[in-house]
Parts: sequence; C-alpha cells; structure tokens
Amino acid sequence: MVQWSSSTSLLLIPPNLHRMDPRPIGVFDSGFGGLTVARALLDLLPQERLIYVGDTGRYPYGSKNLDDVREYALEITQWLIDEHDVKMVVVACNTASAAALHDLQDVHATPIVGVIDAGVRSLLSVSESHRVGVVGTVGTIGSGAYQSAVSEVDDSVQLTCAACPGFVEFVERGELMSDQVRVLAQRLLSPIVDAKVDALLLGCTHYPFLARTIADIVGRDVVLVSSADETAFQVRAMLLKSGGTRSGAFESPLFLSSGDVDEFARIGRMLLGPELTEVGRWKPPERMVETQE
Repeated sequence: MVQWSSSTSLLLIPPNLHRMDPRPIGVFDSGFGGLTVARALLDLLPQERLIYVGDTGRYPYGSKNLDDVREYALEITQWLIDEHDVKMVVVACNTASAAALHDLQDVHATPIVGVIDAGVRSLLSVSESHRVGVVGTVGTIGSGAYQSAVSEVDDSVQLTCAACPGFVEFVERGELMSDQVRVLAQRLLSPIVDAKVDALLLGCTHYPFLARTIADIVGRDVVLVSSADETAFQVRAMLLKSGGTRSGAFESPLFLSSGDVDEFARIGRMLLGPELTEVGRWKPPERMVETQE
C-alpha cells in the first residue's frame, strides 16, 4: 500500500456563514497533471464549480524557459479572471508556480494559490529523520523554488532533489504502469533511494498518477506527499476563513484544452473520473502559439 500524507488540521476552521461567493474557482496546468488538484478540490469542496484549463497545446512546461512559462501563466490567469470572473486561481503546476506565482500575486487582487508551499509544509511535518526528498520537472528543480521553500521553514533539513524528465510525458500519454516508465523511474530516483529519505514530495502534479511505481522503487516505508492534496486543503481553509464558499447543488466543472480536445477528454476521464464529461477548446493568443516539439 502506498503511504500518503494528508492534512486534517485545516478542516477545523469554522466557515463564515454570512458571506457566500458563487463564482467559480479557476485551475490551470500544462496538461493533465493539474487534474490531481481538481480531483482533490472536487472531493473536498463538492459545492464549488471549477473552470480548468489544460494547456496541452504547449506542454510540457518543465523543459521550457521559465520566462515563457511565466508568460503562459500570466495569460491564462488573466483570461480566467476576465472571462469567468473567478474568485480564486489555483496554479496547479509546480513549474508555473515556481516561475510565476509571486508575479501573479503582485498583479492581481484575486487570490492566487500555488502548489509549492503547501506541499513543503506537509513534507516537513511528516518527516521524523529530517531527511526528505523532492522530485519534480527539470524546470521546477532547476528554479530552486523547493530548496528555498524548505530552507525558509527549517534550514537543518537534509533535502535531496531529483529532476525526473520524461515522467510528465508518460502521464500525458496515459502510460502509468509500463516497463519503460519503471526503468526510467529506477534510474531517476536513485539519488532519493541513496539519500535514505523518510518522506518524498511529489513536486509535480502529474506525479501522483505514478505513485505506485514511485513507491515500489523508493520503498513502501517512505511517506509520499502529494502537493495536490495539500493545495486543496489550503484552498478550503482560505475560503472558509473568508466566507467565500459557494452554496447550492453540484455544478459540473468546465474543462478546456489548448490541444486535442478529444484526446484530453479520453485520457482526462481515465485520470480524473466521471466528472470530466466533455472538453471545450481554449485558444491562446496567436502570438503565444508554438509548434509542439
């Protein structure tokens, strides 16, 4: 059984019943990875409506220049605010969070939530040995965002980071348990195994889909921490504290893709579940459209 960590203390915050906000929550990612965040939000906050943008026409973000990723994040966030009047934007991508979160928070009055800080807090809370690991994309690990976030909380922690190029592409193809992904994982996760960590943060929202393979390699005694789950708890806490929750019956999420909408619907339904009924087309401005390599 995969060992997971999840927060529960945030559930104790009482809601402000005198204020409600029926507007949707915007969520975006480079593709399918943010569906782990969407799944957690749907489970934890079933009354909230989600608007999800999967930028599959320009994925993967992890291998791209961070300046480009920052532009993508600014563009999608602005669109969610302008077109759907979202009450909050969840940057459900670790690379985009590392590249753009502070800029987004500086530009917009709308609350912007990333996936890095919540994951780090949970990672450190479950570790007993103070030897922890983070796995993520080349862009995320190279940005130093997790290294900085961990040191800000506790600079005595021994942190081992490993970039895992190729993991996102396997998930985007819906290939989660193949021999090829296992061989790649054995090679890329060897620094984590050698460091003898007792907790490992899956620092890319795609990676929980590979949790079984990752757990087999790093050892079932290592606690896996999902930044997706922790981000959902943070969103819930913020809404309850502000009184900005939505009341009423469940309303189907809106899913949009900048790439092949049929492929997004097929793989996305397999990864997320029955809530993903159909996918619309989201088109970036022409100046930002790139040819996928």
